[in-house]
Amino acid sequence: MRDEIPDPDEQPSKSQRKRDAEAQQKLGEQLVTLDIKQLRQFALPEPLLDAILAAQKIKQHGGRKRQLQYIGKLMRQFETAPIEARLHALQNQDRQNAAALHRIEQWRERLLADDQATTELMELYPAIDSQQLRQQIRTARREQQQGKTTKAYRELFRFLRAVISAE
Repeated sequence: MRDEIPDPDEQPSKSQRKRDAEAQQKLGEQLVTLDIKQLRQFALPEPLLDAILAAQKIKQHGGRKRQLQYIGKLMRQFETAPIEARLHALQNQDRQNAAALHRIEQWRERLLADDQATTELMELYPAIDSQQLRQQIRTARREQQQGKTTKAYRELFRFLRAVISAE
């Protein structure tokens, strides 16, 4: 008879259950910020996906809050570890993409400021079309001297992105 009574030490406390519920609701809020293409990568259960899509459409604060609480309730019914792992990987991918864009911007600035940077870039990326690179740099520098930094400046960035991301 004693074996049937659950040990209170084995069950999570009420505070812990509340913290877990809040964490799952925050996870649901993060999912609401994603677009449909990203959400499809998660292979979410249909009721949860429908609730997330409904929450994205709700603009009123009170209704949105209730919908987020509902999403949190649904999240408690499913295993959230794979969702958390996939969301973490997606966020890391976003950070890596942002870092790559910053590196490309730095290369563009160095190329426009210093001729030595052109040689360094061609050594790092031997497959680069050196003639096209030099032409892009000349055109962008000419635009900078005229006080314009638009078309050639962006084209140089696109050229660098294509070369660097291909490697």
